[in-house]
Amino acid sequence: MKHATRFNALARRTGGAATSLVYGALFSAGLLGTVHMVAANGAADGGAPLQFSDAFALPAAEPTTSELSMVSGLGLRVTPPVSPAVTLADVSYTPSVPFRRATEQPVEPALKAFSPAVTGLEVLGEDPFAQDEGELSIEMARVRDWITENYRVSETAIVPALAAAEASAQELGFDPLLIVAMMAVESSFNPRAVSNMGAQGLMQVIPRYHQDKLGANRGKNALFDPEVNVRVGTLVLHEGLQRYGSLQRALQYYNGALKDPQARYTRKVMSLKKRLMLIAGRDVVRTSLEQAS
Repeated sequence: MKHATRFNALARRTGGAATSLVYGALFSAGLLGTVHMVAANGAADGGAPLQFSDAFALPAAEPTTSELSMVSGLGLRVTPPVSPAVTLADVSYTPSVPFRRATEQPVEPALKAFSPAVTGLEVLGEDPFAQDEGELSIEMARVRDWITENYRVSETAIVPALAAAEASAQELGFDPLLIVAMMAVESSFNPRAVSNMGAQGLMQVIPRYHQDKLGANRGKNALFDPEVNVRVGTLVLHEGLQRYGSLQRALQYYNGALKDPQARYTRKVMSLKKRLMLIAGRDVVRTSLEQAS
């Protein structure tokens, strides 16, 4: 009975040791398979093959004294554990890559806003919108285009007269378009026009009646100069306004028709002025001088 009990105990111990060895072998085989798969993937990606020694080394477990005695009693041969120590020559490893800081991109200088040089303002003086002498306003430029198209007058011939109309009207307090309307009615913008009464030029001024406005040094053909003619004609209209106090009577005085009860000359001039205002792009609004008429 005692011998049987000892034999059963020895068998249980032997079976436990064998089971441990089998589990250890299976665990080692699983680890080797994992390392092999990782190494294969690394090689497929172009990297260096991974060695088992690069991953880790499984320390060999020393069998206990009781396990050795039981195995030897059963007649089994036990291979002593192999030391995992290896020489450096047997180790294949990937050298470490030193860390390098990414090269910083050169900082480009901030772009400066382009500001073109401003030139020419000193010529205009304090008023940057000032017109050069003889230059037409936007309104008068539109009127000029309309005149050259409808009255068959060259631009070269009409521009001096329109510039004089703007200058004289501004000086004496009239609307420049009123002076242009008078030129259209009097001569149809013909600077060489002469009437049966001896009236000359654009505004049909009679020299003998307005010699004081011409000056002593003016020749007999002075009124054929567009600038002189427009200047004198505007002075005649201003004289009529001072004498009679209303624009309507000033216009009738200019035409020599103060006794016309219908004021046909005034209506004709004012009707054309209204049309010129539309051509110039201006709202049709009566001036205070026109309202007083």
